[in-house]
Amino acid sequence: MSKAPGFQIENVFVLAGVPKIMQAMMGCLAPRLKGGAKMMSRSVRCDIGEGWIAAKLEALQEKFPNVAIASYPFFEKHGMGTNLVARSTDEAALDRAEAALREIAGGQ
Repeated sequence: MSKAPGFQIENVFVLAGVPKIMQAMMGCLAPRLKGGAKMMSRSVRCDIGEGWIAAKLEALQEKFPNVAIASYPFFEKHGMGTNLVARSTDEAALDRAEAALREIAGGQ
């Protein structure tokens, strides 16, 4: 497809970083990729720092072991906050985890 390098090591594919070239490379290797369950993601904005809710997030992760829960702090002109993200292939568990994240974010 291109002279740009690309290679595979086991189940890891390394492609060119230029979007057009990467897309062409992806088109060629797509038939070789194995599919799986769809990963879904939900995000909740929380206008306080992650340190203030860390214990709640830890408890929530223990309650939902099949949902990956992450926090991403941000800093804006008027303060700081955290984007709370939940990811899972189990939509029902993801819905429950999102509701719990919204409670955490709203319980400031």
